Amino acid sequence: MLACTAAVALVGCDPAATGPSPAATGSTPAASAATRPTADASAERKAVLNFVGMGLQSAQDAAQEAGFFALTSHDSAGRGRVQAFDRNWKVCSQNVAAGKTVPTDTALDFGAVKLEEECPAGDAKAPDAAGGTMQDFVGKSVKVARDALDSGTSITVTDAAQGRMVLMESNWQVCAQSPSAGTALNGQPVEFTAVKFGEGC
Repeated sequence: MLACTAAVALVGCDPAATGPSPAATGSTPAASAATRPTADASAERKAVLNFVGMGLQSAQDAAQEAGFFALTSHDSAGRGRVQAFDRNWKVCSQNVAAGKTVPTDTALDFGAVKLEEECPAGDAKAPDAAGGTMQDFVGKSVKVARDALDSGTSITVTDAAQGRMVLMESNWQVCAQSPSAGTALNGQPVEFTAVKFGEGC
């Protein structure tokens, strides 16, 4: 019994027995501090490629391969269409000029149109929020007109040509509007007559 007590006392006093040894853990406190990764002070900088003329999907793939992952796109024709299938769109413009060296976390925005369409002379932008005054939406898509108006506005859209239902509003352009441009908006209903893009008003 005395031998057992002595053995317990010896183990209890042994510092190595109180926890795992450095050899068991594979590291020492000093080694852990030395190998701990430090935060990168700044993003890597790279030159932006020329993406204009590429298919949108190919442009996005090339941008990611070059290290740029913050990617967005918009309808270069200003119709407010969503690029749901990137392979059906081509790049007309880019927000960062080709050859410019920027951090790789810079957001790259591609202006695009569908493959069968011609790129516009200039990148068309959606109108700003209408605020308290009716804008001139004639020639713009019904979708961007709706988006520019207050979300609570009552809007009626009528086919100016054949009495069709206006379903995909980004495919329709405004021919006439009521109230007229410059009228103060105070909650009154808004009416548009429209035709499909490519048709005459």
